[in-house]
Amino acid sequence: MSITVILNGYKRGNQLTEQLNALNNGTVKPDEILLWYNNPGDDSLINYDIMSEIPTALCNYNFGVWARFAFAFNARSEYVCIFDDDTIPGSRWLENCLETMKTNEGLLGSVGLLYLNPLPPAQSSYYEHYLRFGWPENGNNDIPIKVDLVGHSWFFKKEWLSHMWREIPDSKYNTCGEDMHFSYMLQKYANIPTYVPPHPRNNKELWGSTKGAEYGGDQNSLWETNQKSIDGTPFKQLMNEYFHIQRNKGWRLVNEK
Repeated sequence: MSITVILNGYKRGNQLTEQLNALNNGTVKPDEILLWYNNPGDDSLINYDIMSEIPTALCNYNFGVWARFAFAFNARSEYVCIFDDDTIPGSRWLENCLETMKTNEGLLGSVGLLYLNPLPPAQSSYYEHYLRFGWPENGNNDIPIKVDLVGHSWFFKKEWLSHMWREIPDSKYNTCGEDMHFSYMLQKYANIPTYVPPHPRNNKELWGSTKGAEYGGDQNSLWETNQKSIDGTPFKQLMNEYFHIQRNKGWRLVNEK
């Protein structure tokens, strides 16, 4: 059961080294680690040292959050695990994913959202009406939980990438929506569900992200800074738009009757 890890570089170059160390010290070590590097606009932010250790695609442009999933086609393994740049896995995270695949095969992630019933009305915020599972200490789960989408890391069979690109997203949403899109495409074309593996409160070794609260809220966070897209639309508005676009196309949420 071979695994390729895809790391994602942007403005958190120092954390790439921490990610690499965590992966190399895990109970299950990836067979290969590849790095997709979006141009951060400042060469001083690029971690050139790590580029000498692992195969790297250094781009001269920032193609947003989708490019790493296209880059994952270069994996030479059965499984792929893609990480956000603020996500430091516990030592047993990949082991946890492999074990979960035996009982709950699906797209797996470090944190997941399960929308409540009644479902969000058309104009409501994307970040309302849900339960959160995974790494936050108030969202732990002792068993795999079926959710609507996952993020921060994605563990899946490489062959499932073909489903992701059955429908091509509007480039307006290059900074968001990959989490919703992947879960929806797997649901629509292959009936593959989405899960959060066990994240017991007292065992962070199993967690997909051990420092998410610390690293995810810095000045480089798209959510915290509400950065604007190329057409000037704020990030949170884009997220909300894309959620409702997917819903209107037919994305069925877990609690939908």
